[in-house]
Amino acid sequence: MSTALLSESASNLGNLISVGKLDPVELTELFLNAIQKEPLTERIYSEITWERARTEAKASSNRMKSGMRKSALDGVPISWKDLFDTAGVATEAGTALLKGRIPSSDARVVRNATEAGLICLGKTHMSELAFSGLGLNPVTQTPPCINDLSAVAGGSSSGAATSVAFNLAVSGVGSDTGGSVRVPSAWNDLVGLKTTAGRLSLKGVVPLSETFDTVGPLCRTVLDAGLMLSALEGSKLFDITDASLNNAKILIIENVIMDDLSPESENSFEKVIKILKSKRANIVTKTMPEIEQAMYLGGSLVTTEAYGTWFKTIEKNPKLMFSKILDRFRSGNSISGAEYVDLWRKLKTVRNRFYNSLIPYDFVIMPTSPILPPNIEKLLNDDDYYVKQNLMALRNTRVCNFLGGCALTIPTNIPSSGIMLMGNPNTEEKLLRYGMLLERALMD
Repeated sequence: MSTALLSESASNLGNLISVGKLDPVELTELFLNAIQKEPLTERIYSEITWERARTEAKASSNRMKSGMRKSALDGVPISWKDLFDTAGVATEAGTALLKGRIPSSDARVVRNATEAGLICLGKTHMSELAFSGLGLNPVTQTPPCINDLSAVAGGSSSGAATSVAFNLAVSGVGSDTGGSVRVPSAWNDLVGLKTTAGRLSLKGVVPLSETFDTVGPLCRTVLDAGLMLSALEGSKLFDITDASLNNAKILIIENVIMDDLSPESENSFEKVIKILKSKRANIVTKTMPEIEQAMYLGGSLVTTEAYGTWFKTIEKNPKLMFSKILDRFRSGNSISGAEYVDLWRKLKTVRNRFYNSLIPYDFVIMPTSPILPPNIEKLLNDDDYYVKQNLMALRNTRVCNFLGGCALTIPTNIPSSGIMLMGNPNTEEKLLRYGMLLERALMD
């Protein structure tokens, strides 16, 4: 079997299976063999579920032969971030605090994907307890960026991204609390979908900040993202083809989001805007005061919720944690219950104003991350550099989490410089429609 299949999209592999040109057993063995031979596998996968993958692939093959496939992705092998519960397999969320944690059942989204026929290849490394946008984890492993092996892959879904980028999975499933699907997707030239909070189940997902946590896929194409969303949700496939960039009304927010961009991020953004204008899109640039307000309010809420969730576990064995992650958790111990409630009330008001302001626009567009992947050694040895790079990596993506919307990052022709489309809550289908058009335009 050709190794070229390792870099194929989920939709194309699903199509080959559907017409009997590709057997799920052979496809799964191709990926398991690639995982076994890849020198970087130990930095990408925390667990490889050999037996489960082969059992699921055999069942998928039988369904294919009997014409009883469960979905368009039945038989496609994927990876899972190590915070999704998988029955009988260690799920430790990248931390020694949870070492030996073995759940007895699958997370709801894992169960949904399995029901859709997707094959579980294993669990991928991540930032400790998902609390970093960099993907640096000296406690377990630090996955490398596909474009620079000396740089981080982006976090916290670092292994989810690299499993796809290094052709060791067709798609990865991650979580996004402040950018943890989109940053690693952007830095590894993938498509990443941040879903609206509450759209995909968090049951059986190790939490960070449950009111901001979301589940999302990291894929090769926008169509793959749509198919994965359907599988994770346990819903029927929706139409994402009915849209046009002609006269689409697109907003550029000039405050905060466009500050201090790397040359690569700025260059890729300008090229995308030029393409959109050539497609006769209507682009508007304006200042949105809600951005600064949401950044201040949301940042305090996430750290407070994170520490409130984990302080008992952390303070029993704080020395087990990476010190920089420990410091970030402990920063959430300064807000009272009354202040927490007040912050949420204020954030809801900001969200409502922002949603109303977005009504005239089809989507907001921005660079996914203002910076390129930072160097691993420098992050480990320079505290100031670590703090600055972590905040900058997540700056643009956090806007969407704090404002409660959904977002889609798409790779550009410049390595590690993704472009992000953001919309109001529960507009994933709309973003995917426009994302497919933009993806196609970038390929022209």
